[in-house]
Amino acid sequence: MSKPIIRIHDLSTNEVIDREMNDVEFAQYELEKANAAAAQAEAEARAAQRQALLNRLGITEEEARILLGGN
Repeated sequence: MSKPIIRIHDLSTNEVIDREMNDVEFAQYELEKANAAAAQAEAEARAAQRQALLNRLGITEEEARILLGGN
């Protein structure tokens, strides 16, 4: 598997360099990708819990906002 490509554009010379990520950049890229996936999964779980609570209460999202004094 090849690593993602990085594009470097030097605006002062207008030189464009495309290169493969080095090992350190790739490790950081993989870490950030894993963190983003974990954050997405957590957000989806919170949304599912919220919806389950609203379903148990028999109210809509809008009604919950009204009860909480939101707009």
